[in-house]
Amino acid sequence: MSVDFRAEVREWLSANLVGEFAELRGLGGPGREHEAFDLRLRWDRHLAKHRWTCLSWPAEYGGRALPLEQQVVFHEEYALAAAPARVNHLGEELLGPTILKFGTPEQRQRFLPKIAAVDELWCQGYSEPGAGSDLASVSTKAVLDGDEWVITGQKVWTSFAHLADWCFVVARTEPGSARHAGLSYLLVPMRQEGVRVRPIRQLTGTSEFNEVFFDGARTARENVVGAVGDGWRIAMATLGFERGVATLGQQVGFRRQLDGIAALAGDDPDPVLRERLTRARIELHVMRSHALRTLGAPPGPDSSVAKLLWAGWHRRLGELAMDVIGASSMVASPELDGWQRMFLFSRADTIYGGSDEVQRNIVAERILGLPREARA
Repeated sequence: MSVDFRAEVREWLSANLVGEFAELRGLGGPGREHEAFDLRLRWDRHLAKHRWTCLSWPAEYGGRALPLEQQVVFHEEYALAAAPARVNHLGEELLGPTILKFGTPEQRQRFLPKIAAVDELWCQGYSEPGAGSDLASVSTKAVLDGDEWVITGQKVWTSFAHLADWCFVVARTEPGSARHAGLSYLLVPMRQEGVRVRPIRQLTGTSEFNEVFFDGARTARENVVGAVGDGWRIAMATLGFERGVATLGQQVGFRRQLDGIAALAGDDPDPVLRERLTRARIELHVMRSHALRTLGAPPGPDSSVAKLLWAGWHRRLGELAMDVIGASSMVASPELDGWQRMFLFSRADTIYGGSDEVQRNIVAERILGLPREARA
């Protein structure tokens, strides 16, 4: 059955990545989210029309309830076809599974079909100027005013906030609470008075990250996922979903990048570069083995291992690309090429989505059983 399904996916992509959509091959992704965004949005909606979004979700919410094996096949074939980076990742891969697991029936009916149809885009309101990797230090506040939550605070490094319709926000809803206690997971509309978005210019010259200022922004009382005060647990589950089946498609993209660098190095590279290329290929196989071993498991500390594996690997790959290219890699003429952009953006791989320091602490404490890190 998987062979037949793989053929179906491959044939559909071949038949549909044509016309204006043919221009999208290879576009988008980290550091390149500005590329052909409007056309990529139309592509995502084209996928939705043909029921190629939210493959694991129940049919009643716009999904196809496909088994894990077929989800893997789709993501691999999608990457092999060099299909464009999706614009709906945060809604489909993070928030959707969170609402399916923890949301009310009303929340599922309200939000999931619009995510599946790519009618509403989402961003993630976690990090703050004083709470980046240390998410438990969140200070953004939400207080009840009748039937609405009123949100005040600042978020930072918010991907796609300038394009999103909604944001899932971790806010402190219990006055006087500290650390993990007293946090709630709110769904907040972005297009309202009281929400201001300011782009952050990155090393690549692009601005997919943003600062978001909430100054009396409002959302309905019922737009809390899970119980009030239980936001930490919900937020951690969302991060676990982030490292799900789509990572296997990500690894196909990584392999394509590695193959491209190997081609630049030629048939007889410097012995040191040859050793680094070989090591990178071995590590990519290890990454894939870990992903396959942990597929289908409940979100947990294994996802921190996955983040450590790919983030460090990709950052080193960017360095390897610059060394293979040589001195000309230091010159942008007249603008950054794909390899330079990949190198610059990959500097952040070990920081965003949970820094390496935080991931190592999780592995040490929750997998190895080591004493907790001393905190002030």
